[in-house]
Amino acid sequence: MEIKRLGLIDYRQAYKIQEAMRDEVISGAPEKLIACSHNPIVTLGRQSSDADLTGWSGETLKVSRGGKATYHGPGQVILYPIINLAKRNNDIHKYVRDLELACINTLKELGINAIGNPDGTEKTTGVWVGEKKIASIGVAVKRWVTYHGIALNVHHDPLAFSGINPCGFSTSTMTSLEEILGKKVDCQESFINYALQV
Repeated sequence: MEIKRLGLIDYRQAYKIQEAMRDEVISGAPEKLIACSHNPIVTLGRQSSDADLTGWSGETLKVSRGGKATYHGPGQVILYPIINLAKRNNDIHKYVRDLELACINTLKELGINAIGNPDGTEKTTGVWVGEKKIASIGVAVKRWVTYHGIALNVHHDPLAFSGINPCGFSTSTMTSLEEILGKKVDCQESFINYALQV
């Protein structure tokens, strides 16, 4: 699998790169994993509604992934795996659970116990520490090749989720590694390594 570390990149630019790489993988190219972060933007998945925006004044973009409103910003590590699910029994649900597990294993290295999808519904997809959500997942698939992915909240930004109901929850539901640990951490490479096992 080819790893592309794009650093801080505009969401729209990264979206175009994802689509191009997705089409390459559909055509038989090696699978890819994009690691990046974005300038502040709220993306609106296929289940989003007007109620998801409660005062957000920044940039928004409707996208093809599942889920609701999700904030993306420079305090996150975002991974976009572009893989062929036809080689993995076409199992989208297992793929989402595997993304959760990659994040859970990353957090475990840092001494944090986390769980994925606590009540087994689409609403709680993602990774949770207690009653707080630390990572959001939204995926899309074209011809069994995945794009979009998972965003892990690393650095705490109290304004990050203000003005939206992130993933259908209140702003106070969201947390970050920095908020939990009380210190700055760099977990991108560990997160990448676990994601490569998906």
